[in-house]
Amino acid sequence: MSFRRSILAHAVSCALAGLSMASYAQQADKSLAPVVVTADPFGSQEQATILSPARVLSGDNLRDKIGGSLGETLMQEPGIHSSGFSTGSSRPVIRGLEGPRVKILQNGMSNGDLSAISNDHAVGASSLSAQQIEILRGPATLLYGSGAIGGAINIVNGRIPTRLEERPTGEAELRASSVDSASSFAFTADRAAGNIGLHIDGNMLRAGDYRIPVNSSTAGDGDTGRLTYSGNRENNLGVGASMIQSWGYVGASVSQIDKLYGIRGRDESSKIDLLQTRFDIDSLIRSPFEGFDALRIKLGQSDYRHTELDSGVDPHVKFTNRSLESRIELSHQAVAGWRGRLGVQTDGSTVQALNLEDPNESTVPRTRSNSTAAFIVEETDIGDVRLNAGARIEQVGRRPTGTTNRNFTLGSASFGALWSFIPGYALGSTLSLAQRAPTTEELYSGGAHHPTETFDVGSSSLKKETSQNIDLSLQKTEDRLRWKGNLFQNKVGQFVYGKLEDIPQGGMDVTRTFTQGDATIRGYELDASYNLYEHGWFGRAFADDSRGTLDNQGHLPLQPVRRVGATVGYQDASWRSSLSVLQASAQNRIASADVSNETATRGYTRVDANISWRQRIGENELTWFASARNLLNEEIRLSTSLLKDYVPQPGRNFIVGVRARF
Repeated sequence: MSFRRSILAHAVSCALAGLSMASYAQQADKSLAPVVVTADPFGSQEQATILSPARVLSGDNLRDKIGGSLGETLMQEPGIHSSGFSTGSSRPVIRGLEGPRVKILQNGMSNGDLSAISNDHAVGASSLSAQQIEILRGPATLLYGSGAIGGAINIVNGRIPTRLEERPTGEAELRASSVDSASSFAFTADRAAGNIGLHIDGNMLRAGDYRIPVNSSTAGDGDTGRLTYSGNRENNLGVGASMIQSWGYVGASVSQIDKLYGIRGRDESSKIDLLQTRFDIDSLIRSPFEGFDALRIKLGQSDYRHTELDSGVDPHVKFTNRSLESRIELSHQAVAGWRGRLGVQTDGSTVQALNLEDPNESTVPRTRSNSTAAFIVEETDIGDVRLNAGARIEQVGRRPTGTTNRNFTLGSASFGALWSFIPGYALGSTLSLAQRAPTTEELYSGGAHHPTETFDVGSSSLKKETSQNIDLSLQKTEDRLRWKGNLFQNKVGQFVYGKLEDIPQGGMDVTRTFTQGDATIRGYELDASYNLYEHGWFGRAFADDSRGTLDNQGHLPLQPVRRVGATVGYQDASWRSSLSVLQASAQNRIASADVSNETATRGYTRVDANISWRQRIGENELTWFASARNLLNEEIRLSTSLLKDYVPQPGRNFIVGVRARF
């Protein structure tokens, strides 16, 4: 541990030294400039990615929303909620779907963690040092994996440089928050040495147990006013280098994330000690063959482990995942008007959850998984209509120790059309079919899982999921006033879910059995904005809702509530301020007792505020900022959280900090 701290401390020193030597400032205001979706196969700007409906957070907009987890950072975006498990491990929930149905990427590659198989497992990437976070749906998701019914989220940190900077550039930020006595430092820096691009980024976070509203009914916290086992500690460091030439580039990076965070339980609590090391290679060759624009080859290797500590002390279960992913993509020139990308992807991983109290038993047996896939995504314009289509075929194999092998052949396809019937206005629709193989945990679990306080039972006979989705959109994409409305429906055959029953087993009071049933999820998203990309007054309003049902069995468990939100603010060359109000309704559409022991949640109103001041010091730029979250100190319990009955969200929180750009 001390060795990892010394590396991080040295990296921080180097970053600060680079900041002091920087001689020029960035002239453009990045917070107001339109951003490019790097994960979109057509490199579209955010407001042009109408078929997938994308959302991109970057610049000051991203920094204003940064939280201790990816779910917390994104939870106030239209259609996105948080699993609300802990400040260290909450994942995004998109349109009522989560886990393996939402693909988490890092620079366009699978993250290599185990966050998809259980809510208590943290995402192995930090949003604190992210340059951009992208949310994708539709045909573009087929590039990255089958079964991404909810969509894909790409965390961009630029660890492998793709261009040469004329002078040192970067950013560093210090912040502190009151609700959890937290402090954090994040930095990123790039420079060129000849035709070699160099990059370093990292962050440190120290957060204690957070305060909860005084009227909270959560028991067991004494008189401290804090939720025990809610603290979070994180160290993250990444370095990369690329050789960049006129023909393209080839580069590599190495990164490590080290986390220790708490999980507050109903009857017992735990901590999770996580360590992940990644190695990535990325290369791009321009005009490699006649008729092709670019060839891209990417490799990603990850060594992940986390240990679950009962009462924060005694090791109980150790999860490991060693994975290797490869991608080869070719972007071709227009053929009969169609332009796009095709490629192949391979992924191999070995997952195990070893019971440390009895090494002869495994909560999840050692399982080798392999997948091989081919994909294609294409786009064309026919008059005022833009067409977008994609297809993916994938072969997946699960090879567990001591039990049944499984093989799955998966086929996914998507087709979208967008009609610009008036300049600046568009009507679109996307139809898709997506198939997903059950995860290792869903197939082979057989042991106690202390953070969720369940005894998990898998079923090796589970079938693949098949989802049929339709998305309708109407939007205005030009001028200061812009808006978008989406209607969607997902019909999922053989939907895999964990059936919760009050059956004691293995020291746990509740048994979670993975089973299947047909499900339907319907909903809408409305989003309107005014003057987001220019100086002056700006505003934004959104509303969303989704309803999930198991056919003939009532509601799906842990579904989102209906929300309405609004933001008003002002921005110019020096000042930026905003006030946001989010109203969430009560959740009474809960699963039946035959499916889950779920309870209802009350509605809440959340009020947030931000203010920042940008100043020049020589050629550098400093931004001083302050924000308040949950100003009304509301008791907030998320309907999407498995722990909602005994884990309220943080109370009133004040955040202050400074950010330097050079």
